[in-house]
Amino acid sequence: MQTETSKPEATAEKTPEKPSGLKSALEFGPVLAFFVAYLWLKDESFVIGGTEYAGFVIVTAGFIPVFVAAMAAMWKLTGHLSMMQLVTTVMVVVFGGLTVWLNDERFFQMKPTLIYLLLGGALGIGLLRGESWLAKVMEGMMPLKHEGWMLLTKRVMWLFFGLAAANEVVRNTMEMSTWVSFKTFGLPIAVFGFFMTQAKLFERFAIDDKKAEDQ
Repeated sequence: MQTETSKPEATAEKTPEKPSGLKSALEFGPVLAFFVAYLWLKDESFVIGGTEYAGFVIVTAGFIPVFVAAMAAMWKLTGHLSMMQLVTTVMVVVFGGLTVWLNDERFFQMKPTLIYLLLGGALGIGLLRGESWLAKVMEGMMPLKHEGWMLLTKRVMWLFFGLAAANEVVRNTMEMSTWVSFKTFGLPIAVFGFFMTQAKLFERFAIDDKKAEDQ
């Protein structure tokens, strides 16, 4: 009887459902807050210290500490940050800071372009060395054979370059409100849609868990 009652308690203690929801909130909450704040203040202007700032610049100024605080909480929760999260945090601080300091919204709009160029370039360097740096970043989330990782890495590299080009087209040819919607929803949906289309690759190069355990 004692063993039967102790088992459920042991398994109950090892079910961390809450952190996963909190992790999602920390990851997507600041971006959604930025979008809502922009819709609220996009037509407003503020005079601070004798300088007039558009609503977008004010929203960017508020977004920087919120995003950094969210990433700090993420690090405390999970014990680490992914390479993309680290790069994004640095870019948010640098280009968000330049946007506020120089009172020029274009710097913040350039941020996604540079992030995707940096990530795509890094993956390209890894490919030239015969390595999949994507496999290292994703930390075994998807057990694939080496050739599968190499092919996926090549496709993700071109995805990043394509998203960088798309961001430049949107920010240079469309209104700010369109770009904010594109950045908030369009880019994440494009990444999600891309990985959905890779189902055949995952099936073709998947590693059998039983064989991996035997090895």
